[in-house]
Amino acid sequence: MIYGIIPARGGSKSIPLKNIKLLNGKPLIEYTIESGLKSKKIDKLIVSTDHDDIINICKKYEKLIVIKRPSSISDDKSPTELSLIHVCETLVKKGNQVPKIVVTLEPTSPLRKTSTIDDCIDILLNKNEYDSVMCICETDSCFGNIVDNKFQHTIKNQPRRRQDREKMYFETGNVYVTKYENLISNKRVLGKKIYPYVVDKISAMDINDEDDFRIAEAILSSR
Repeated sequence: MIYGIIPARGGSKSIPLKNIKLLNGKPLIEYTIESGLKSKKIDKLIVSTDHDDIINICKKYEKLIVIKRPSSISDDKSPTELSLIHVCETLVKKGNQVPKIVVTLEPTSPLRKTSTIDDCIDILLNKNEYDSVMCICETDSCFGNIVDNKFQHTIKNQPRRRQDREKMYFETGNVYVTKYENLISNKRVLGKKIYPYVVDKISAMDINDEDDFRIAEAILSSR
């Protein structure tokens, strides 16, 4: 049994009700719902939310399960893992099978591919040495910190030529696949043995502000 869970709070500091703001004429969360429903690996797709407007949008999808999230785990400081555990415990109490794997699909990644979801699940099912899978994306940027008002590179002596720089990767946040036992025991989507699944920059896009919406709108309109 594989659960796919979309954690979708109503609150958002950057954009009010960001998860249902229209993107190319469709609520943002629907892109994630539709990619999850197309998955050949996910047995149950669930939205966890605290907001009635999000619940109403979800009603159009017959195969989608919606679970109302308690206010105690719905503020901006509540870890996502608490909502995942709440969903699993709620379904198990209703007689559903305990999942082997939990897939976290953030609603702010509208450009992820369904094939990415299924590939990540397959990896965790077939590679016993890992307890979780996360998506990453390659970057050729030079990262660093500001210390005492001075910039310090994370990697020393990086070449100025982009082509010569050491490859680095960032966590995209668009797909996390976790063994259920790891989620329950450690209350984390990432374990100690993480498989890195590399995705392209478009798939990796995460919507956080109005500029992100405009860029995603342009990408979707061009397709």
